[in-house]
Amino acid sequence: MTKFASDVDAANALADGYKRLKTEISKIVIGQEEVVKQVLTSIFCQGHSLLVGVPGLAKTLLVHTIATSLDLQFKRIQFTPDLMPSDIVGAETMDKERNFKFVMGPIFGNIILADEINRTPPKTQAALLESMQEYAVTIAGQRYELPRPFFVLATQNPIEQEGTYPLPEAQLDRFMFNIQLTYPSFKDEVEVVKNTTSDETRSVSKVLTGEEISYYQHLVRRVPIADNVIEYAVTLANKTRPGITGASAIANDYLEWGAGPRASQYLVMGAKCNALLRGKYSPDIEDVQAIAKPVLRHRIVRNFKAEAEGITVDNLIERLMV
Repeated sequence: MTKFASDVDAANALADGYKRLKTEISKIVIGQEEVVKQVLTSIFCQGHSLLVGVPGLAKTLLVHTIATSLDLQFKRIQFTPDLMPSDIVGAETMDKERNFKFVMGPIFGNIILADEINRTPPKTQAALLESMQEYAVTIAGQRYELPRPFFVLATQNPIEQEGTYPLPEAQLDRFMFNIQLTYPSFKDEVEVVKNTTSDETRSVSKVLTGEEISYYQHLVRRVPIADNVIEYAVTLANKTRPGITGASAIANDYLEWGAGPRASQYLVMGAKCNALLRGKYSPDIEDVQAIAKPVLRHRIVRNFKAEAEGITVDNLIERLMV
């Protein structure tokens, strides 16, 4: 990869690479600019993302297209009720010489698409926990490191809840972002229909390599940030925690549980990356606010009063940021 004379040059290269990535991805994925930005932000922050949306919003296509443009090894796991942990991480088998040999599962890749992750029982969902946190799996007492960079991009369908197993809060907390996909605009949907009902085949060029992504991940961590921005991020996380000093009146009235320390960490990391992608060299409070919703929406739990009054999680986050 290119050697940069300074971190400023590297930051400019990242902003340029992000623009080229958006251009390539838009050849296949129409609209969803904010979703693309959030997924790429989580990748550059070495985080995982949960994509939530109704069927047909190109969640799987989006992940596959991003993996292609990043020149990374892509693995797709379709989560079903009969999926076993060994179907994900692999298992030891006996060869013809009667020796045990470890056969790697699909988790050994760079970008792992966990498709419809809430359709498999908790035992199988938990098979992802070690890999997401430790970047390794342990089989029969032997630890196997996963390739780097490594990301889990999971999808969920929010409307078909029969026969599903909601992710426990501890596992939801492993995801940096909870990204909501909405219906496309009329103009975008017209473009989607035109592109998908013609005989034209579109391809995506590779923009960044795994080595470059790893370099940019370290660059994001080196971005300087003012103390008042860090304090704003920590204060925002604290305001979501009902019953503690520093909690907002909104949290005490409408929240059962608030966000943990990972929220503060991801708010700062996300703000750093958001600043770089916008061509800035240091984040401000606006950068924290820009990524607050995807960081917090799966980390706070509404109480009965909030649900009865029809107040959404995003509404509460907006009010907490004021």
